[in-house]
Amino acid sequence: MKKLDHLTKLQYEVTQNACTEPPFKNKYWNVFESGIYVDIIDETPLFHSNDKFESHCGWPSFSKPISEDIIVFKKDFSHGMVRLEVLSKSSGSHLGHIFEDGPAPLYTRYCINSASIKFIPEKKLSLDLLEKYF
Repeated sequence: MKKLDHLTKLQYEVTQNACTEPPFKNKYWNVFESGIYVDIIDETPLFHSNDKFESHCGWPSFSKPISEDIIVFKKDFSHGMVRLEVLSKSSGSHLGHIFEDGPAPLYTRYCINSASIKFIPEKKLSLDLLEKYF
């Protein structure tokens, strides 16, 4: 069973009910410091700051996850369109959606809710995470 009592109401709604936080009014949309972004539920590393880019969409955007095997996808038919939902494999939490309008060479944009992730600056990473990701 996932431990969820540390989540705010917004974090719960986003991760457990696939809600979306407001654009440009979220914690990490405009953060470009060096570090990693982890799952808000279980702190599994999900995205590296080197893969974050400004997409002008109002949410954190990444060209790729830290590893392909930590993400799962699910078709999302909500809001009258078909999108590909991005979920954390370890916690099953809704993270956001993936689109094909990112930068070359991958052309992918992982549009991720700040409420589903936590940023750990490089200077605050443990030695083992520093060695693994930097």
